[in-house]
Amino acid sequence: MIIKKPVITEKMTDQSEKFNRFAFVVDRKANKIEIKKAVEEMYDVSVVAVKTMLCIGKKRVRGTKSGMIVGKTSTYKKAIVTLLEGDSIDFYSNI
Repeated sequence: MIIKKPVITEKMTDQSEKFNRFAFVVDRKANKIEIKKAVEEMYDVSVVAVKTMLCIGKKRVRGTKSGMIVGKTSTYKKAIVTLLEGDSIDFYSNI
């Protein structure tokens, strides 16, 4: 499965309204061509461009009664997909 989940934030909602761009967390081994095909099949839209980025995991420290717990968030790949003018994806239709 190439597409794991959509990224729904204030910034991406603004991007989708202004520039018709949508973001997804994708498999780290997936390339732009595979991501484009997966989005077109899943949502029945036409993809114009795909931009990918690797979001590196950050170190997190949490203080507890027993001391400091050091952890790390996971690294993931994010893809920003630009759709053809007139196409749109509605993430809230299933709710």
